[in-house]
Parts: sequence; C-alpha cells; structure tokens
Amino acid sequence: MTTIDLTPLYRSTIGFDRMASILDTALRSDSASGYPPYNIEVVDENRYSISVAVAGFARSDLEIEVEKGVLSVRGKRPEETAERHYLHQGIASRSFERKFNLADYVEVISADLQNGLLVINLEKRIPEAMKPKRIDIGAGRVLEQNVKNDDAA
Repeated sequence: MTTIDLTPLYRSTIGFDRMASILDTALRSDSASGYPPYNIEVVDENRYSISVAVAGFARSDLEIEVEKGVLSVRGKRPEETAERHYLHQGIASRSFERKFNLADYVEVISADLQNGLLVINLEKRIPEAMKPKRIDIGAGRVLEQNVKNDDAA
C-alpha cells in the first residue's frame, strides 16, 4: 500500500484540516474489510441514499448514530445459543461498524430496513445565510447619497 504525505497540505492551507484528515483516513482505510457491502446513491441534487446489506439483522440489532459529521452504522448479532454444524456458511453473521464522513450541512432524514437492506436517506440542507445571494446593482443610489452628504457639509 502506498502512502501519501499530506504534510505540505497542512503547511499551506488554513481551515481545511477536516478535509485533509478525511482524505488521510480514506487512504488508510481503503484496504479495510468490505463487510457489509453498501451502495451510495445520488437521488437528486441535494439528496443521497446509503443502502447497507444487513441480511439476517433485525432492527433491534442495528444502531445508527451521527456525531461530528460522521455517520456510524453498527450491527450487533446476539450470541447463538444453539450449536449448529454447517456444510457451508456463506452468510456472514458477525458484528460490524461502518463509518461515513458527511459533508457540511448533510443530515440524516430517515432510515428503513426492508428486504435485508438498511436504507439511510440523507439531505444537504444549506442554511439561508450560506446560500448564494444575487446582489442587484443599483442605479447610482449610493453615489447620489454620498454626493448629497458632501454638499451638506
């Protein structure tokens, strides 16, 4: 596995600490377990959906949490009390934890478990104060006001 030194990025940027740390974490965890498999779908411009394959898990076995911009999905299987002897066991039944870094203003809207898929719906909700504003150019109003103030003096 190749590593990338992000030190120059930290030295030459201000306020991008979180982005650099997300990139660093993603590069390190690229070889992590692929269990359980998942899809990330763009539903429309500001809506996303994460589908996690959780066959065999009940609602009570799953936990979803968001903290500091990180969405965590955990699955805990209760210990089996009955002794079983498998000829082949292809369905994983181990506990797991999956983490997803969320961009600013992305919020979890809902979650549902259906047909072995945990579907988490997300939406990017940008506050009004952060949305771009169109500024109309006045026909010299500010200039006229300044001229009147200068004449009064």
